[in-house]
Amino acid sequence: MWFKNLRIYQLLKPFALSEEELQIQLAEREFRSCGSMEPATLGWTSPLGRRSDRLAHEVNASIMLCLRQEEKVLPASVVREMVEEKAVLIEEAEARQVSRREKGEIRDEIIQDLMPRAFTKSARIYAMIDRTSGWILVDAASANKAEALLGLLRETLGSLPVRPLDVAVAPPSVMTEWVRRPEQYGDFVLQDSCELQDTSDEKAIVRCKGHDLGAQEVLNHLDAGKQVVKLAVEWNERLSCMIEPDLALKRIKFLDIIQEEAADSVAEDDIARFDVDFSLMALEFRRFLPRLLELFGGVQDEN
Repeated sequence: MWFKNLRIYQLLKPFALSEEELQIQLAEREFRSCGSMEPATLGWTSPLGRRSDRLAHEVNASIMLCLRQEEKVLPASVVREMVEEKAVLIEEAEARQVSRREKGEIRDEIIQDLMPRAFTKSARIYAMIDRTSGWILVDAASANKAEALLGLLRETLGSLPVRPLDVAVAPPSVMTEWVRRPEQYGDFVLQDSCELQDTSDEKAIVRCKGHDLGAQEVLNHLDAGKQVVKLAVEWNERLSCMIEPDLALKRIKFLDIIQEEAADSVAEDDIARFDVDFSLMALEFRRFLPRLLELFGGVQDEN
């Protein structure tokens, strides 16, 4: 349940639906498995897994949602090989060349034949709607996955006034200064990883892992004109992450202090344990994100 990635979206007006109202609307797009001829499906599933059939779960003004995607697995190499085999049989039987258009038709026929028998794979994407902070936080490594969840939520609700996070100062500028003068960011500690990118047209990239980011070697790259575009940091001995160029967060870890708080909390069953962990995570994000965004000049005004 603990998020490992974070893509941050700003609600442009308060989220007014109650948990029960949201549950009713999500049920209209509840997940179902692919039909025999469907290549993919997506819908809402319980964030509590098999422990509950609730599609929206609210704790302390934060709502957890879960999108489930399922798709048929048809390896392109297998389809391509079957197309070539059938094309060869036609050419030998009819003594003629099979055109590209005809191969496309053969490919469509093969896919139609294989689709009902194909294996499926599924994935889940979690998100939390935080009424207190006005954020939608998506646990997704890529923007496309986050947008898939937001797109379905928008379709489910009829509208969803949100926008991606936009800050006043470009993240690479701040992160470059951060590496040069880490003492200015007292509650943050630089970790041992970053990525540097040349600002010229060549866009050369230097990846530092297991390095002292204050070493002269790293500073020499900055003096040569490179900018820090990814930076690993730790905050208040509570949370660590990798900051991306668009302020997405990856490799999030909730550190010992948080894990000990979770372990010390009494939970009678799995759902109670989920609630404890969810509450701690939401509270930590409410503390951490405003401080992080402050370093980047705050959220850019909508206008």
